[in-house]
Amino acid sequence: MNNYKQLDAWKASMELITAVYELTKTFPKEEMFGLTSQTKRAAVSIAANIAEGLGRQYKKDTLQFLHIARGSTYELETLLIISKNTKLITEEKFDQVEILWQTAIQLLNGFNYYENASLK
Repeated sequence: MNNYKQLDAWKASMELITAVYELTKTFPKEEMFGLTSQTKRAAVSIAANIAEGLGRQYKKDTLQFLHIARGSTYELETLLIISKNTKLITEEKFDQVEILWQTAIQLLNGFNYYENASLK
């Protein structure tokens, strides 16, 4: 696939980014350079690494960036759990974003599996 914008995993990660940006608007100002910034960066990293990976010439390079994107999904999940545990977000808001997170990770895992299988 040459056009990453057609990839379901990329589309799901973009939807997740939008939700994370909306969610972090409610974070306190003192978290601007801490949890707010780190949460946004983790979310953006998912889509950015998918795009960069698909822009690479070699499958092994593509896979490396997909692995980085996958790591960013788990980083984001951890940051969202911290946000919930510290009462920066409600359980309800966490659950809403978690659904988007789960969709993104499932699609990314599936695409990663597909790309791995095509190497063999």
